[in-house]
Amino acid sequence: MDLKFSFRLLLLPFSWIYGFITHLRNLLYSIGIFHSFKIPKKSICVGNLSIGGTGKTPHVDLLVDLLLSKNKKVAVLSRGYGRKAKGLIEVKKKSIAIEVGDEPLFYKKKHGDNLTVVVAEKRKIGVDYILKNNPKNDIIVLDDAFQHRAVKAGLNILITEFNRPFYSDFVLPAGNLREFSSGKRRTDIIIVSKSPDNISKENEAEIRRKIGFNPEKIFFSKINYQPLKCFNLGIETETESILLITGIANPTPLIDKLKENYSVTHLNYPDHHTFNSQDIAEIHQKFDTFATGNKIIVTTEKDFMRLKDIDLVKSNQNNWFYQPIITTIKEETKFNQIIYEYCKV
Repeated sequence: MDLKFSFRLLLLPFSWIYGFITHLRNLLYSIGIFHSFKIPKKSICVGNLSIGGTGKTPHVDLLVDLLLSKNKKVAVLSRGYGRKAKGLIEVKKKSIAIEVGDEPLFYKKKHGDNLTVVVAEKRKIGVDYILKNNPKNDIIVLDDAFQHRAVKAGLNILITEFNRPFYSDFVLPAGNLREFSSGKRRTDIIIVSKSPDNISKENEAEIRRKIGFNPEKIFFSKINYQPLKCFNLGIETETESILLITGIANPTPLIDKLKENYSVTHLNYPDHHTFNSQDIAEIHQKFDTFATGNKIIVTTEKDFMRLKDIDLVKSNQNNWFYQPIITTIKEETKFNQIIYEYCKV
């Protein structure tokens, strides 16, 4: 028997305890013992049942693009995971990731003044701020708030990864789920993220069956990798070898993609890792020795937000590149129509 699986079995009693506690908490919210604030304006929550790595960020960005294209005034509310500052902050273009988090900064840098971005550990405080300070705002998109029952969004979207679906996982600590898979009943839409290009109709049907949800509200999305971008915009280079630096929950799809065209050496850091000067010095030392010939350092677009302002990176930015991605939804027209109908576009 696989040792990892055996260890999981040993942790199952603790998973049942943890799962029961979260189930009881959800029940108390559902029957009204705990109060849940219903957001008075249109709101969409993008979340998951697992602890990370499902691809929430590109799906939030997809929704923002979709709504801004219809001239909606949009606000994104996030916890700002990994930031050092506390409390509510409205993200500005000049903000830094260590204060507001990499994902909120990514949204703001990309969309600028067209998008309001707020970070707050307590989502109710964040919602109140947006409602008070942006009275013309049409819709609030909540990033990773599915388990934050103190606020109630009008539409919930649950993301589960193709290679790690929630129906094949365990609750913490034996697995990666934050709650039992029955939590799916609170959502309106489920998206199976990071799906392969060549997924068959039969495979899709089998996944829908295993998810056990309205098949008309289950969608599949895939990652579209864009050309690598240099930290020093405008610089282009031919390369053979990549030193990949990641601080995300699941770098495997990116590693697999880059290996199609390059020789890849990977340095893996914890999710939302706060890079420091020592980290960068060690990375550059590795870069000097890991390969000969044409080589570059590559990181993710989220990690770019945390790395770009470090002095040692800025002084070597011609060697640093990041990987932009775009997520697309299969049956895009059908998905968009659900969003439009809810938002009354």
